Amino acid sequence: MTPETLMAGRGTPLRLVIFDCDGVLVDSEGIANHIIARELTAMGWPMSPAEADHLFLGMTLPDMTPIIEAKTGRRLTDAWRQHIRAEFISVLADEVTAIDGAVAALDGVSALGLPWRIASNSSHEEMKVKFARIGITDRAAGRTHSHRDVARGKPAPDLFLATAAAEGVLPAECVVIEDSTTGARAAAAAGMDCLAYVPHGEGAALRAVGAIPFRSMYDLPGLISLALRGPV
Repeated sequence: MTPETLMAGRGTPLRLVIFDCDGVLVDSEGIANHIIARELTAMGWPMSPAEADHLFLGMTLPDMTPIIEAKTGRRLTDAWRQHIRAEFISVLADEVTAIDGAVAALDGVSALGLPWRIASNSSHEEMKVKFARIGITDRAAGRTHSHRDVARGKPAPDLFLATAAAEGVLPAECVVIEDSTTGARAAAAAGMDCLAYVPHGEGAALRAVGAIPFRSMYDLPGLISLALRGPV
């Protein structure tokens, strides 16, 4: 299935677009991977940023904790988690950049008359500095949802379901924009269509969990517009 087929063939009206944050709107995952790899290497688990990406892409820090503890044999303290979060926020505030075409995608969806929201396994504090850095603070105001707002972050459906409820729409009336299998699994569990931003590669892992890859964020408004024409 192509993204065009998915959008044009929807049998349910589209009333909300839900964007992931990291890897979809902001290019922050490389920064996080470097920090995690450095910290875990210092703890005795040698790791490269690429390995951190493979192991932890899309995961929350609480979800990462038992994996790290099992591998290192060390119990992670609240102080360590607070240190990592502070390091993330400090570096993100200075270095994060927007995904190419992301801001245009937000504005394009708005121009179509569709509401959009952001649902992320990041904290609100992290999203605040990311959005300030890429200049979308005003656009994102009142539209952001964090894993901390719900009982379970992605890959559980809780965050996407809460986001739909905040807009007053049904899960089937949403489309999710993701880049990780963690997020795509959450979308599937919530009963939502998922378009997967995959600028490189084929996205086989994302297809395997029900997401349909697309290549460029600049293409997204056009894909979304297909759903507004009704099923073909």
